[in-house]
Amino acid sequence: MSASPLLKVEGLKVSYGHIEAVKGIDFELHEGQITTLVGANGAGKSTTLLALSGLVKKAAGRVVLGGQDLTPLSPHKIVASGMVQVAEGRATLTTLSVRENLELGGYTRRDSRAQRADDLDHIYTLFPRLKERSDGLAGNLSGGEQQMLAIGRALMAKPRVLLLDEPSMGLAPIIVQDIFRTLREINKAGLTVFLVEQNVRQALKIADRAYVIETGKIVLEGDGRELLGNPKVQDAYLGG
Repeated sequence: MSASPLLKVEGLKVSYGHIEAVKGIDFELHEGQITTLVGANGAGKSTTLLALSGLVKKAAGRVVLGGQDLTPLSPHKIVASGMVQVAEGRATLTTLSVRENLELGGYTRRDSRAQRADDLDHIYTLFPRLKERSDGLAGNLSGGEQQMLAIGRALMAKPRVLLLDEPSMGLAPIIVQDIFRTLREINKAGLTVFLVEQNVRQALKIADRAYVIETGKIVLEGDGRELLGNPKVQDAYLGG
């Protein structure tokens, strides 16, 4: 683990009206690691990600990426700064082709068309099904293929940190295995990943670092495998 974190979140609070959904949490992401935030439905996981991406307003706190304070930035500037979210539910643009969806992922980039074409080829290597369906409408993809497309589109933005919100949701177990295998591959190539996931066992298996959130507060943290063996985690999330 490097001495200083790539992403540092301090005192993050988010409120919906009078309800405080995230209650002043602190956490860190270290470069080249997979970090996961796990917890029950309604614990504040997705709200945390939306706040990092600037998609919901922060009531308090700071978000610092590589020394740059992202707290006041708008969502598209956060993407341009290197933090990109794969939304829960995929959010693919169903009336556009697979290729058009992927190309839109690079909209903040200022490099050459050739570099973007190389990255598109890399996405097709990671997800051969997307290459096969490249010219077809995104709306005709299966749920698993749409999840691959959502991840591929995020990768086209060349992120330093990839945020994923419930990538296993609604997918068959065999597809979930494929998605998580690809996440490990992407991470091994050097990308820092922050994973919010209700499938606690699967998330903790691949995570270097993990945080457990309950009713808007972080109640446990540690190595992923360490928390997988924690009796409290097992009782609460893994059926003992």
